[in-house]
Amino acid sequence: MHNLQFAKTDNLFYKQLSSAVRNSISSTDKKYGRIYLWFKFIFFVTAFLSAYFSLFLLNTNSYNFGLLILNYIFIGWFGILLAFNSSHDAAHNAFSRNLKVNFWIYAITFNLQGVNAYLWRIRHKSSHHVFANVDGCDADIDDNILLRLSPSHVFKKWHKYQYVYAFALYCMYTLHWIFIKDLVYLRKKNLANLKNQKHSIKQIVFLFAWKVFYFLYLIVIPIAVIGLAWQHVFIAFFIMHVCISVFFVHSLIISHLCLETAFPQANAAGKLPFNYHQHQLEVSLDYNTKSLMASWLFGGFNTHTAHHLFPNLPHTLYRKITPIIKQIAAQHNYPYYELNYFKAIALHYKYLKKLGSN
Repeated sequence: MHNLQFAKTDNLFYKQLSSAVRNSISSTDKKYGRIYLWFKFIFFVTAFLSAYFSLFLLNTNSYNFGLLILNYIFIGWFGILLAFNSSHDAAHNAFSRNLKVNFWIYAITFNLQGVNAYLWRIRHKSSHHVFANVDGCDADIDDNILLRLSPSHVFKKWHKYQYVYAFALYCMYTLHWIFIKDLVYLRKKNLANLKNQKHSIKQIVFLFAWKVFYFLYLIVIPIAVIGLAWQHVFIAFFIMHVCISVFFVHSLIISHLCLETAFPQANAAGKLPFNYHQHQLEVSLDYNTKSLMASWLFGGFNTHTAHHLFPNLPHTLYRKITPIIKQIAAQHNYPYYELNYFKAIALHYKYLKKLGSN
């Protein structure tokens, strides 16, 4: 599967598109696009730190448990938004022209969420972005015994009900990532199209060190330093993860796993049916692209087609180039998928139901 090749068609679409995008984005657009990135970074860092240090303001003798839970939810939510709006751009070196700035912003803001930045970046850039929605070559849809996410996956009898129980699994997503997923991927030598993976002792040490720090600042310090009841902290921590998991999964999964999107399969010779750039259109779905609020919150995940076609551009420019993508795709009879956010979520569950019917 890792020797797959995209169709060698004349890519007039991307030539025309890249030219139109270059002409539409002025140097002023690029300048203010990056300024806007920094503004969002400072805003979400401030919001995240404010939510965390608000824990220290709680009266340890008679604090409100409901307020503690809400406080944790905001910590988790602002952390996710920081990852959406800063970590993701930095992972693609789209945040700054300085590679070291990209590295440190990505490494710190991503690892602060309890999940490993190093392992995710490998999967995301070297697997998902190359072969999105290609079974066996996209780590994001790697075979999963509980959920059938690709038509190529083996059908199990319990998949018939996956559209019912999937939500419960999604509620545990971030906890599963922190406690299980990272460790599984650390040990896997072969993952989708990534073969013979080896990780340095340094990266292994950093993985565990960051996880220790995560539990230190979110569990140990609130109990041992602030003096909050341990059972309250654990409950608030768990509820936080349920809330951010639901938000995280439903904001990202609809970008590729929906009734509209394709799951291209190679022929016997290992050739995929589309060229690389048409492939990105076939497998991606946008939502609420004109909404300023969606663009502010989702950090370009709502304009995901633009991201897959131009991953090195900052997401603050995606609203500007998305209409161009839509227009030129139509001229070449290529698809462009866009739905309302909640409609896309509904169609994701219909997709799960469809795959559950074998």
